[in-house]
Amino acid sequence: MIKEPIFDIAHLAHIEIYSPKLEESVAFFRDMLGMEVASRKGKSVYMRAYEDHYHNTLIITEHDEVGLGHMSFRSRTPQALERRVEAIEKMGYGIGWIDGDIGHGRAYQFRSPDGHKMEIFWDVDYYEATDDQKTNLLNRPQKRPGRGVPVRRLDHINLLAKETNKNVEFLEEALGFNVRERILDDDNKDVAAWLSVSNLAHDVAIMGDALEEEGRLHHICYWYGYPQNLSDVSDLLIDNGYEIEVSPIKHGVSQASCMYVFEPGGNRVELFGDSGYLIFDPDWKTVEWKGEDTERAILWHGSSLPEEFFKYGTPIKSKEAVK
Repeated sequence: MIKEPIFDIAHLAHIEIYSPKLEESVAFFRDMLGMEVASRKGKSVYMRAYEDHYHNTLIITEHDEVGLGHMSFRSRTPQALERRVEAIEKMGYGIGWIDGDIGHGRAYQFRSPDGHKMEIFWDVDYYEATDDQKTNLLNRPQKRPGRGVPVRRLDHINLLAKETNKNVEFLEEALGFNVRERILDDDNKDVAAWLSVSNLAHDVAIMGDALEEEGRLHHICYWYGYPQNLSDVSDLLIDNGYEIEVSPIKHGVSQASCMYVFEPGGNRVELFGDSGYLIFDPDWKTVEWKGEDTERAILWHGSSLPEEFFKYGTPIKSKEAVK
């Protein structure tokens, strides 16, 4: 008998990152990636890409330590939110309810087994364009920005974990995520896994932390839709003194064309040139990479990945992890 799937989580809604260089980080996302500042509150700046329909998908909060503040999912219904809260509390990972924040209403916060802070909400504020930002393209929230090389929407987040399997199983059992692809070691344990609740190849990825730290962030990702934009933004980033970690490449996993850059605060940002493939089959069989296939899974074509790619994460908790 096929296990009944859980359809309570709709998608990844927003991410909060910490930065010790708040205004420099904001300038990177605004001027290089064409994102909009939607609001400011205290030490936090709320930002969005021009095809994000919600008020914001990124929060940058000033903090003495770089890394992940929290990540947030939207439920499919108010009832779905209550069901997931009940499941999370039974598993012992709950933190509790908050009244809400700029951009969304009441939310339930919890932690992954590795300590990553997460939340789920239902009530959300949709972006309303000002007169000068309105577009005649009625299915787009606002005009395409005329600065930088504008990203279109939030795509996914990649988390580092000390215990990969435990965190993958939590996402499956507590939130209803499906493992789309995975890299296995010789003992058939997860080296990394790519999971989604949507048609994307992944909304969340979990990678084993090479330094065996807990609760770290590998990267956040925004989507362009056209691989050519990666070349365009590379020129812009180099001209303005930003550090590109990995020039445009193609992964085997997800088949996505992408690149990696560090924002000024120290967080790694991936830029997707396309989506790779989409999943519509309800009986999708997890793709498993192992042994000699692993190298092709990580890098289908392009320049080799630096050693730091597998060690560096935020927050930085070890001198060995400093790039």
